[in-house]
Amino acid sequence: MKCILLCAGYATRLFPLTKNFPKALLKIADKPILDYILDEVNKIDDVDKIYVVTNDRYYKHFINWKNNKTNTKEIEIINDGTTNNDNRLGAIGDILYVIENKKIDDDLLIIAGDNLFTYSLKNVVDYYKGKNKSVVCVKEMEDREELKRFAVAKVLDDGKIIDLVEKPENPQSNLAVYATYIYPKYIIPYFKKYRDEKNNMDAPGHFPQYLYNKEDIYAYSFDGECYDVGTHETLKEVNEIFKK
Repeated sequence: MKCILLCAGYATRLFPLTKNFPKALLKIADKPILDYILDEVNKIDDVDKIYVVTNDRYYKHFINWKNNKTNTKEIEIINDGTTNNDNRLGAIGDILYVIENKKIDDDLLIIAGDNLFTYSLKNVVDYYKGKNKSVVCVKEMEDREELKRFAVAKVLDDGKIIDLVEKPENPQSNLAVYATYIYPKYIIPYFKKYRDEKNNMDAPGHFPQYLYNKEDIYAYSFDGECYDVGTHETLKEVNEIFKK
């Protein structure tokens, strides 16, 4: 299994903090966000390589971060060549960029590099092994206005997804999809097909929305929290929570 950590967004809502510094390396309780994710990925025996995909503006920061890492799985920093928010590839574009440039033919664990979560990633992988199908992480959310910012899934009793919409105007369930995904290697050709059909390459939730009509996808309902550190307010709030 290969792990792709998505760190190529420009985090414009966090300017000026992130104008020339990546959001994934901002510190929460004196520890970079990405380090919390890396701690969980390193517990997954199946993962034999970690790709951190970023942009040209932040590339050197991630190289410096990697050079200070010890006792970790092999990490490779990939520069997607983009320079600003206008020419970005989008999250799905970056996934495909890594797949094609590194000729990946393996199961994929994909995580947004700005998602700070408290659930066990190993439990997600164990669930995936039990299904041997694509898996997304979900959590119940009762705030309908907040749900509109997420992909929202409807599932059967066994967890199989029967509907999934990215940022719906009218959410059909209370299950918010968070940016941790596992795809078996037989799904990899769908990424190229998705691009060739001129689909939205930005938010990663668009891909499972496209995929669930073609292949089985299951929802793993996690215990714990997951924070999308996207605004100055969220950054302050999460810092206070983790310091406690």
